[in-house]
Amino acid sequence: MPTLYIVGTPIGNLEDLTPRAARILAEVSLVAAEDTRVTRRLLSHLGIRPRTTSFHQHNWRDKLAVVLAELAEGDVALVTDAGMPGISDPGSELVAAAAQAGFKVEVVPGPSAVTAALALSGFAGDAFLFLGFLSRRKKDRQAGLREASSSSVPLVLFEAPHRLRATLTDLDTVFGERPLAVCRELTKLHEEVFRGTAAQALEHFDSPRGEVVIVVQGRPVETTEADQGQAEVDAGLRRMLSGLRDDGVRAKDAVAQVSETTGLAKNRVYQVWVELGREQV
Repeated sequence: MPTLYIVGTPIGNLEDLTPRAARILAEVSLVAAEDTRVTRRLLSHLGIRPRTTSFHQHNWRDKLAVVLAELAEGDVALVTDAGMPGISDPGSELVAAAAQAGFKVEVVPGPSAVTAALALSGFAGDAFLFLGFLSRRKKDRQAGLREASSSSVPLVLFEAPHRLRATLTDLDTVFGERPLAVCRELTKLHEEVFRGTAAQALEHFDSPRGEVVIVVQGRPVETTEADQGQAEVDAGLRRMLSGLRDDGVRAKDAVAQVSETTGLAKNRVYQVWVELGREQV
C-alpha cells in the first residue's frame, strides 16, 4: 500500500537531516512541500530531483484531492520549510485525510525548534506548554499570555523577527521579572541564545533578524503559610527523632514519647522514624 511519509527537515543546519529522511525523499514519487523553492534547495543539497508540488495553508483545500490521487499511485513525502509538518506548520489536514482514506502513514522524525529551544533554555523540560505563534493583535496576544501565565511548566512560543519586540513588550507586561530565553537562528551559523527578563531582552534585541523561539520559565510554586507551618513541624519531628536515635532509644519507646509530646499520631511519627533509618543506611 502506498505510504504518506511525514518527514522532519532541518531547522537550519542541513547536516541535521537524518539518513532515513534522505533515503525516503529520494525514493518517493512526489514531495508535497510548504514552499517548493525552499525544499528544492534541500533536495539539491542531497543531489536528488523528485517531483514536487506545493501544499501550504493557502492552497491545501484545492490541493488535497490532487495529492491524495498521487498517493494512490505511489509514496508521497510531506515536508515543510523547516521542522516537523503539522507543528505550527501546514500538513495536518493531509495526514488526517490520508489516514481516513486508508493509506499507510509513517513519521520520519527530525529536528524540532520546540525541543531544541527548551533544551537550550536551561529550564526543566519534564513538561512544557507549547503556544505556537501568538496572535498578531495586541489585545488577543496579551489575553493568551495572561491565560498561560498560571502554568507551572515552561512556555514555548514562536515569533517572527519583525514582531519580536512587540511580543517581548507584552511578555514584560504580563510576566514582569519572570526569566526567559530567546533562541534565535537555531542550528545556524549565527545561532544566539539570550537569557534574562523580557525587559532586558528588549534592550538587547534592537533590530532582530531570523526566526525566534522564546521559552518562558514556569510560574514558581508559591509556598503558603500552611505549607510553611507543616514544614516547620516536619523539621522539628525529624530533629527529635534523630536525637533519640543517636541516644539509642528503641523505636517503640521513641515513637510513644514523641507522639505524647507533640500530639502527632503514632503512625505518622513511626513513618518519619523509618525514613530516618533508611537515610542512614
